[in-house]
Amino acid sequence: MRLALYVTCLVDLMRPSIGFASLRLLEALGAEVVVPEGQTCCGQPAWSAGNRALASDLAKQAIAELEGFDHVVIPSGSCTDQIRHVYPQLFADDPLWLPRAQALAARTHELASFLADIGKLAQPLVEFSGNVTYHDSCKGLRQLGIKRQPRELLLKVQGLTLKEMPDCEECCGFGGAFSVQFGDISARIVDRKCEAIAATGADAVVGGDLGCLLNIEGRLRRRGDEKTRVLHIAEVLAGGAAE
Repeated sequence: MRLALYVTCLVDLMRPSIGFASLRLLEALGAEVVVPEGQTCCGQPAWSAGNRALASDLAKQAIAELEGFDHVVIPSGSCTDQIRHVYPQLFADDPLWLPRAQALAARTHELASFLADIGKLAQPLVEFSGNVTYHDSCKGLRQLGIKRQPRELLLKVQGLTLKEMPDCEECCGFGGAFSVQFGDISARIVDRKCEAIAATGADAVVGGDLGCLLNIEGRLRRRGDEKTRVLHIAEVLAGGAAE
């Protein structure tokens, strides 16, 4: 099995440990894993901002870079959704690019979903001592149907106890440009999320989208919580997270 790991802009720039952890997990499946050197933004920010021309250009670059692999795996539900659902929309009237977009969409998977449903990861690579709670990101949950998979994986981690937070499916308030354009509303939403996390008494909050995690971590720290760790699921399953 030959896989492409699409690391995403945020992971590359803000927390590369997620990319390295994802790589270790995929290699543990016995797969050949390639990180295409020419990969860049999936185009989601441009699409969300209404810049269809730029979104299309970035989509073409991604399609060309990611063709030729059995599967493409992404440690992000939002970027996965962009490729799986938006790319075919972008090229709906383009007979040349539409079949290529559809073919890529069919082979593209969010990391936790791939590990649980396709790769059948038997055992996480590390132990984790403590309690964690899981935050369901909007795109992963509502667009990709990812709910069961991360929890199945976390429950395999020796030493880990999963404690569900109240309203775990509620948005964290990030929403990309939403948190910039509507900062006051975003802050109120993420405050609710921080309160839900605190109610569990968990040592760490875990998620599958770095955008959500950065938003949650930033608000936790501004509220004075310096203790609760904020981790991507890849970091919990494979280690490598900063203390």
